[in-house]
Amino acid sequence: MSTHLVLGGCGFIGRHVALALHRRGDTVVLADVVEPNSAITEMLPVEFRKVDSGSVDWATLVDGIDVIHHYAWTTVPASADANPVADLDANLRGMVSLLEVLRARKAAGTPAQVIFSSSGGTVYGPITRTPVDEDHPFNPTNAYGVSKASAEIYLCYYRKSHGIDCRIARISNPYGAGQNPAKRQGAASTFIFQALEGTPISIWGDGSVVRDYIHIADLTAALVALTDAPEEEISALAKPVFNIGSGAGVSLNEILDVLRNELDLNPAVTYQDGRSFDIPVSVLDISKAQSVLKWQPSLTFSQGYARMLSDLRQSSTLFSTLLDPADQ
Repeated sequence: MSTHLVLGGCGFIGRHVALALHRRGDTVVLADVVEPNSAITEMLPVEFRKVDSGSVDWATLVDGIDVIHHYAWTTVPASADANPVADLDANLRGMVSLLEVLRARKAAGTPAQVIFSSSGGTVYGPITRTPVDEDHPFNPTNAYGVSKASAEIYLCYYRKSHGIDCRIARISNPYGAGQNPAKRQGAASTFIFQALEGTPISIWGDGSVVRDYIHIADLTAALVALTDAPEEEISALAKPVFNIGSGAGVSLNEILDVLRNELDLNPAVTYQDGRSFDIPVSVLDISKAQSVLKWQPSLTFSQGYARMLSDLRQSSTLFSTLLDPADQ
């Protein structure tokens, strides 16, 4: 068993990965800028280390850690665009500082692995082929995508030049119970929260925009599989980068159809003029993850959406029901 440090351990992705690792017997340490509440500590009775995003003592934080899961990011696309300098300072500077500490550890004979959550949409920008594979050029159209792409470049540089075991997951649009509805990240989560609240859903355009959505249970399984993949298999690749999504597209109108016809919710919907910057279709090619990581999604969108609704109705506001390992 290994000792895992989960940066952003109180966040949506971090706490689900931490729970999966804890349940299988690994030692897990959560690290975050916020303290975990009682609901998190009840599910995850593990060590917690509070950090200051402006001045992290990385050498102390990663001492004794075998695997660092980097799911912490201080911005979303809108906030990164509003203040790209703050995004640079808080996120990229911290990433390089961490990698420098890991370079020293590697030289001292105590290497550690890094799992980084990148963006399966914003780093690609407007895509030239669908589904989009990992060899598609970077073409971000916002500061958030630029910083995620830059972090990837640093990780690949430190892997190639200094032998650090860095692994990158380009994640599509995750959803599931446990997301913060106030953040409005992804139409799937936004729509179901609005439907449950009785708030009208507003759609830009005609509802034909297609995105790739992945339930947090499938995403968690993928990130654990990425962690467990033998280093010799990862090092044989040109880049340690994997698209993690469902591999299938769902339009905004199709989300509404599932809400109405399968989940018996009937939200009010309004349509507004389309936005020029919205990419019509973005679906990830996940064949590399399927082949190398021996992983593939277990839930269709309808199944995942039904699971999310069931979890929410059972007042599961911080955790989704994860997959049984036998089902993965």
